[in-house]
Amino acid sequence: MFNKLNKNFFKLSLLKLAILSPFLFTFVSLNKIEPLRAGLEFQWEDNENYRRLKWFQKTDRRSFRNTIYFFLRPSDRKTGLLKIEIQIPETFKVKLNENKIQLCQVNIGGFESRTSCIEDIPADIEISEDKKLLTIYPLKPIPSDKDSYAIVFKVNNPRKGGLYQFHGYGQIAGDIPITSYLGSWTIVID
Repeated sequence: MFNKLNKNFFKLSLLKLAILSPFLFTFVSLNKIEPLRAGLEFQWEDNENYRRLKWFQKTDRRSFRNTIYFFLRPSDRKTGLLKIEIQIPETFKVKLNENKIQLCQVNIGGFESRTSCIEDIPADIEISEDKKLLTIYPLKPIPSDKDSYAIVFKVNNPRKGGLYQFHGYGQIAGDIPITSYLGSWTIVID
């Protein structure tokens, strides 16, 4: 008698599970949980001299065509800049072309406007042979006024996702032109 009740209870439980499971999976798939996109930034070295610089990219998907803006805001530079160097991470494996890189005065977008170049700044752009250093020589020094400037990359994103940290250095206009650390941009490719 007890075995019959136990078997009937087990069969009834399986029947309920078979009937309700499609509804449960539908409910779960309708409420897709989006990945958390918090303002968290990873820093490789715990260094007090590290400066986080702002950046913007059109898309963060792997192997997609992308436009990346590396901003130089007025607070990021204290004097005029004669030369800008960007150290490119080894793992950022894309085809860099001087024609697809530009220096411009930029409008940093927000709620009411999009990020876009206002005026192109004529500059000589050099990429090292090992593709790890980008050097930009503006024809006129970048002034230390209230305008924001950007180095714009038009590239295809790398095939591998991850965090890519670019370091920026600038040669300061003055009596003794020395190159100093401006800060770092950490971009994310998913």
